Amino acid sequence: MGEAESQNNRKNGILQDFSFIRGNFLIILAGWLLIDFTREMAQTYYPLYVTALGGTATILGAMNAAAILAEALVKIPGGILADKFRRKRLIIVMTMIAGVFYLVYAFAPTWHYLFLGQILTSLCWIYTPGHESIVIESLPEDKRGTGYSLLNLITRVSTTPSPLIAGWLFTMYGVIGTSRIGFVFVAAAFLAAGLMRWRLSEETDKPEVTTRDVFESLSSVKGFSEGIGIWKEVSGKLRALLFVELLFIVPNTIFNVILTLYIVNDLGITEVQFSQLGAIIGIAMIIFAIPMGRIIDRVGRVRPLLVGYAMTAATIPILFHADFMQLIIATPIIGLINIIFYTSTSALWADLIPEDMRGRIVGSKGFYNLLAIAGGNVLGGLIYDNISHTLPIYLFWLVNIPCFIITYLYV
Repeated sequence: MGEAESQNNRKNGILQDFSFIRGNFLIILAGWLLIDFTREMAQTYYPLYVTALGGTATILGAMNAAAILAEALVKIPGGILADKFRRKRLIIVMTMIAGVFYLVYAFAPTWHYLFLGQILTSLCWIYTPGHESIVIESLPEDKRGTGYSLLNLITRVSTTPSPLIAGWLFTMYGVIGTSRIGFVFVAAAFLAAGLMRWRLSEETDKPEVTTRDVFESLSSVKGFSEGIGIWKEVSGKLRALLFVELLFIVPNTIFNVILTLYIVNDLGITEVQFSQLGAIIGIAMIIFAIPMGRIIDRVGRVRPLLVGYAMTAATIPILFHADFMQLIIATPIIGLINIIFYTSTSALWADLIPEDMRGRIVGSKGFYNLLAIAGGNVLGGLIYDNISHTLPIYLFWLVNIPCFIITYLYV
């Protein structure tokens, strides 16, 4: 009887831990699962798709940079709209329009149309500040670590088979055929997610957003400048968190840009071995996701973040002279570090952002982050090609020291 009661208590405890998986959060989770699964499949051979349609590596880099900048430009207007109006209509409409624009990728005759598709879909992400705000509002404060780790877990699980399916399609249809099929699935996934999002609920007396409101937000210089300057109105902790995040993003992006080249060309790891390392990271993140989320909910957000910086500083030096076995040992640690950073920072932002400024802060943060990512992408290639193959690794290693200190003192 005692054992049965203990089992029931454990079962009830687990159900209580995940009781937030309903309503808006469940709708968002289902939509992300569909979109991430299909988009990962379509993106598997995207660089080869660009070159097969006449593009070059330089053109691919320019396309990606332009798409990042286009997305950055709509983040602040999207944040303003998320705070002033109901969010549901904009989320649904732009999700479905993005689905239509992905058909441009699917039927592109040349790389120019892929470029057009990237710009058009990037502009659709004006809805993401409102979407992220709904995620924050759907998670109880004491379950945000678990919630964000669950989102990460679902993304990892849903995307794990995608490259394998793309590889199977490749054996039958080649790069172009596989990519076209993949992007048709992406379009269908966005349209399906848009239909799901009709079920989102909003309890607010804010007015409905109109097409005129969207265009006014995009053309408002005042609104844009207010979005950039909104950090004057927030707490010192939020400003410190933004500063640390941007300080970390630039060298992290520089590092990620050259990582594949460095591991394959400089360390002598084969392409097959590299893909195995990627699989190990994915499995590690799946294993660690939920336990780390629950730990972050129990001990707070800052302490795990500090541990993440310390673990990164301790792990990165392995990359200077690593062989395959050393990388196999280091890779699960890197997966754990990724989980710690994503979950703790996401939960920390959700905790600190004032409710009445949520959309604008999410939008402005996204704007600055994307600019940092764009800069990191450019610098990574330039440093690797013209200065040093190891300097990006040193930069990423060293940045953990000021990030640790600032987080400890000010966040």
